[in-house]
Amino acid sequence: MHTEQWQSRQTALVGQEAMARLARSRVLVFGAGGVGGYIVEALVRGGVGAIGIVDGDVFAPSNLNRQIIATLDTIGQPKASVAARRIKKINPDCEAVAFDIFVTAENAGDVLDVFCPDYVADAIDTVSCKLAIIAAAKERGIPIITSMGTGNKLDPTRFRITDIAKSSICPLAKVMRRELRARGITGVEALWSDEEPRKPQGLEHENAHGRHVPASISYVPPVAGLMIAGHILRRLGGF
Repeated sequence: MHTEQWQSRQTALVGQEAMARLARSRVLVFGAGGVGGYIVEALVRGGVGAIGIVDGDVFAPSNLNRQIIATLDTIGQPKASVAARRIKKINPDCEAVAFDIFVTAENAGDVLDVFCPDYVADAIDTVSCKLAIIAAAKERGIPIITSMGTGNKLDPTRFRITDIAKSSICPLAKVMRRELRARGITGVEALWSDEEPRKPQGLEHENAHGRHVPASISYVPPVAGLMIAGHILRRLGGF
C-alpha cells in the first residue's frame, strides 16, 4: 500500500514523527455502534497501527440511521468482526483484532491483557460494564476516555471532554460520577454533553438489558465518536 500517498495530507499537518508514533500505537475500543464505529473509523484513517474492537452485538436495522459500519449488507453480522474487516479495507497494514464478546467485570481485564493497548476508548452503554472497563484500565495504568450519553440529544456543539468530575446535566454521567466515587476512582476523562435530554416519543419498549431504548439522530453520535478519536490521536501523536 502506498503509505506515503494515502497519509500525505495528515503528514503535512502533523509531521513524520507524529505519524510514526501513531503507527506504533495500539488502541482498544469498547463498542462498535454509533459512537464506537466513528472512533474506529477516525483512528484507522488517522494512522493508528493496531486497533482492537470489543462488541458482542450484531447489527440491526435500527442501527442504520447513525452507525457508520451498519449497512444493509451487515445486518445480523457481528459488529466487532465487521469493524475489523472495514479497518483492513482502509489500511491493510493496520492490525485489526475483533473481540466478538460482551464485556463483563470478569473479562474486561483479560481483554486488556491480551491486546495490551496504549489507550482505551469506552463507547458502551451499560454502567456496570463501563465501570469494569475503567477500573481495569486504571489498575493497569492505561489511559482511558469514556463516552457518556449521546441519545435523546440534538445539539452536538454541546459536547465537551473533561474530567468526568466536572460533568453536569447528563444522566449517565451523574450515575457514573457516583459509582466512580464509591470505588475511589478519580481522574477519568469523559466526553459528555450539557444538553438536557429530550423525552423519546413512541419508544416505550425496553431492550435486552431491561432499559428504555434512547432515541437518536444521524449526526450526534458521530460527532461524539470523532471528538473522542481526535482526543486519542492528539495524545498518542503528541500534537
